[in-house]
Amino acid sequence: MKSKLWPLLLALAALIAGPAEAAEQRTFAFTDVTVVPMDRERLLPRQTVIVRGGRIEAIGPSARIRVPADATVIPGRGRYLMPGLAEMHAHIPPAPDAQASEDVLFLYAANGVTFARGMLGAPHHLELRGRAASGDLVSPRIYTSGPSLNGNSVKTPDDGRRMVEEQKRTGYDFLKIHPGLDRPRYDAIAETAHRLKLPFGGHVPEAVGLRRVLEVRQTTVDHLDGYMSLLVRDGSALADAAPGFFGFALAGDLDERKIAEIVRLTRQAGTWNVPTESLIAQMMLGTPSEAEVRAREEIKYVSPQTVDQWLKARAGQQTQPNFSPERARRFIEVRRKLIKGLHDGGAGLLLGSDAPQWFNVPGFSLHRELEMLVEAGLTSYQALVTGTRNVARFLGEEKDFGTVARGKRADLILLDSNPLAAIGNARRPAGVMLGGRWLPRAEIDSGLAAIAARAKK
Repeated sequence: MKSKLWPLLLALAALIAGPAEAAEQRTFAFTDVTVVPMDRERLLPRQTVIVRGGRIEAIGPSARIRVPADATVIPGRGRYLMPGLAEMHAHIPPAPDAQASEDVLFLYAANGVTFARGMLGAPHHLELRGRAASGDLVSPRIYTSGPSLNGNSVKTPDDGRRMVEEQKRTGYDFLKIHPGLDRPRYDAIAETAHRLKLPFGGHVPEAVGLRRVLEVRQTTVDHLDGYMSLLVRDGSALADAAPGFFGFALAGDLDERKIAEIVRLTRQAGTWNVPTESLIAQMMLGTPSEAEVRAREEIKYVSPQTVDQWLKARAGQQTQPNFSPERARRFIEVRRKLIKGLHDGGAGLLLGSDAPQWFNVPGFSLHRELEMLVEAGLTSYQALVTGTRNVARFLGEEKDFGTVARGKRADLILLDSNPLAAIGNARRPAGVMLGGRWLPRAEIDSGLAAIAARAKK
């Protein structure tokens, strides 16, 4: 009888205490760990970090920091403790399917993602945001847009004003801009958003153009959308051509000397960029191959039907009349130079991969995005800044998170190797802390195995 009642008693205790309360009451001590604070490029060896109530209570040399008697000790000898990462172009399943949403959010968390900017919001995402904040599910902190503002959903400028006001009242964190808006509708959205102090970001509608987007200080531009149109060589026959897939159709006649001026305009506007390079490069370069895609470790967390759809979409893109491998390579080459130029010119970059989307499995794809930022010329430290300290700065929450320091949220990743030495060392965390909730490797592996089993069905 006791064996049957015990699980019920445990469940009742959890309901009474509540997951958030239980997490707040716990104390943790990371001992003898090397801290990667991310306030600047440095390491702090042999540190002890005390976490209590979801915050970093103390940090300092292990010889000086006393470990509280009630603390759960997490040995850190030979390991590295860094801030959690942000996925700044995340997607949460749009349909109110609790299991699908929880699986996606777990995949993010399992890979060290402690903050997710949801780029296509829906009403049930507000409930998920609340559950994530309370610790009711294993999830990054959620920052969500409302439903898309696009050429179909916004019929008139008055529609745009009304929808912005509705999304503000509903409690969404920001607005998602999609293609299809003309200048009057876009301007109405921008003016209302500024008046209500509601950030707006995403795409650059073709009829609006990047210059106007920067003039009105759109909060973010995602995918480097609109930039290729301003890089077309003066006098080119492509100057009035349709840009195609994020400007791919213009890649045959681009002038890299224009990058410096566009960077200056971006920095002046205060607009941040989320390049999502992993999405674009994998789609256009034809790599990885089909065999490599199917062999990836993380592909088991996606249904076979989804993988087939990804491969079919890429094949369709690469059979378009203006596609050629040479143009694809040139397109990616210029994008990489633009990323490096934006970084070096002081225009803000934010880490995001657009997952789950073509070939991008949530969480796993963010590490591929980091690798691609390094391929574009950033150091490992500079790439990691785009997903840590830059995000806090973007949100105006530098006192709250983004670095490992006393008083900040305990959003942390424990690693077996130094991420500043090689960006790939940030993969496969030994454990992740989500606002003081500890997710050890064994729990990560167990959760991943359950998701893999569901993906096969």
